[in-house]
Amino acid sequence: MLRPQDGPTRERKSLNGMWRFRLDPDGVGREQEWFRTPLAQARDMPVPASYNDVLADATVRDHVGDAWYQTTVRVPRGWAGERVVLRFDSATHRAVVWVDDVEVVRHEGGYTPFEADVTAHVRPGEESRVTVVVDNRLTWHSLPPGIVEDGRQTYFHDFFNYAGLHRSVWLYSTPAAHVSDVTVVTGLDGGTGTVDHRVETVGAGDVRVVLTDAAGREVARDEGSTGRLVVEDVHPWRPGEGYLYDLRVELTREAEVVDSYTLPVGVRTVEVRGTQFLVNGEPFRFTGFGKHEDALFRGKAHDDVLMVHDFALMEWTGANSLRTSHYPYAEEVLDHADRHGIVVIDETAAVGQNLGLMAGILRRQFPPTFSPDTIDDAAREVHAQAIRELVARDKNHPSVVLWSIANEPESDTDAAVAYFQPLVALTRELDPTRPVGTVNMAFSPYGRDRLQALGDVVMLNRYYGWYLHTGDLAAAEQALQAELEQWATEGKPVLVTEYGADTLAGLHSLTAEPWSEEYQADLLDTYHRVFDRVEAVVGEQVWNFADFATAPSVGRVAGNRKGVFTRDRRPKAAAFALRRRWRPLG
Repeated sequence: MLRPQDGPTRERKSLNGMWRFRLDPDGVGREQEWFRTPLAQARDMPVPASYNDVLADATVRDHVGDAWYQTTVRVPRGWAGERVVLRFDSATHRAVVWVDDVEVVRHEGGYTPFEADVTAHVRPGEESRVTVVVDNRLTWHSLPPGIVEDGRQTYFHDFFNYAGLHRSVWLYSTPAAHVSDVTVVTGLDGGTGTVDHRVETVGAGDVRVVLTDAAGREVARDEGSTGRLVVEDVHPWRPGEGYLYDLRVELTREAEVVDSYTLPVGVRTVEVRGTQFLVNGEPFRFTGFGKHEDALFRGKAHDDVLMVHDFALMEWTGANSLRTSHYPYAEEVLDHADRHGIVVIDETAAVGQNLGLMAGILRRQFPPTFSPDTIDDAAREVHAQAIRELVARDKNHPSVVLWSIANEPESDTDAAVAYFQPLVALTRELDPTRPVGTVNMAFSPYGRDRLQALGDVVMLNRYYGWYLHTGDLAAAEQALQAELEQWATEGKPVLVTEYGADTLAGLHSLTAEPWSEEYQADLLDTYHRVFDRVEAVVGEQVWNFADFATAPSVGRVAGNRKGVFTRDRRPKAAAFALRRRWRPLG
């Protein structure tokens, strides 16, 4: 799915701003057809934003079920004769959309875009009413999963279930005959680069592609919907240097350009070879963070100011990578990573698929994780569609080097293998150019886990010294090294995708006291000593970049405090410790 853009043949109009908003706790709005009239008893709600924390109202923060949004949009009169498309960059967790009285699209999944051709339902120069109902309920068939009991939502992941229109909404135009999709695969051979292209179109016409460098100079061109561009003296995209070419794709009829679309392209390669992770044929070591789209008041809403500041803080620490834990981030984040040479592990919203773990945390009995009564074949198809949409959206981003299709799922049963085996195969079929894997959790250590054998890399979340060997860093160091040495025998790169400790900013201690800033820094140093002794370890991503909101819990003090920055981005002592380690490595 191509993103909206302004160009010679296309225009876009942002629908961001104030929408009318109304909760529907009784779930009557669909039956009463609230979309047919101006939304009654509505309040103002900014878009993009999670609605939960915007208003000073606990019923809004804790709402379970449908929430309605409505706005009006005037279609530019210059779009007469053009195809008109309504696009939502995300709606958490599912949505139905109407234009005036007509349903135009419905979508399952809270973190990938969806759109509808609304040409037949709007008139250029006139206003149309756009109504959206967003359902935040989690079920056995949603990603992530959850259950609703007595009107309350129980979920199995450790971040707050923010909901709403978290990302931009667009109205955009294309010609009736248009470029509908572009796929690029890049290669390197010494100083020569290649860009294989596949262009999909709607309507008659010929395809022409032109590649220009960052200065706007043409470096290659080709005719046809598929082919290979060869770039002599190529300037590769590489970690720390986000050099991008522009691929201009044109649909032509005779001498006329019917449609034009420009795609940024970074020429680079990714490969797993033994225990090495190679970018452009050179060993790469991940240093960075698991993050969250999370901020005061905004919740999970995308915010360019916050994004640029977060990247600046990552650069200050010396980080070169991030994981989009635990869902696909806004595409603007990947654009920024592309331009700045930040490496990304791109993850689906499959988190919380581990009922054995939740049984202990929630102190209750659950059925098996993967079963006809819980996460079943229908849920796996939802998961498969989420993978399809993730790859379709992010396949051309050079920053994305690895697909993570689940975080900490149950991984030691026949049912888990049966569930994930086809999903790993699907991901490889959709994109054979990038490695794929799942992230393992500590209660399925080496010898028990069966999913890491399916993937191309070993990804581990480890909390020795925190949940295990709490306060005893000497024991934690021994246990961590023993297990990592076992994983190293698999002959794959090992990425430690989470490690850290909850830390209350401003709490200090002369001794190694959990929750103090000193303990967090000492724990990270302990892990780093082990990483440096195990050659197969090629990645270290601290959990977490910044403190973030969670469901209320006696184990959480106003959220998860494992950030090396506070939720308002003030550094803890650990941030300085990471800077001392990572900047020399870069």
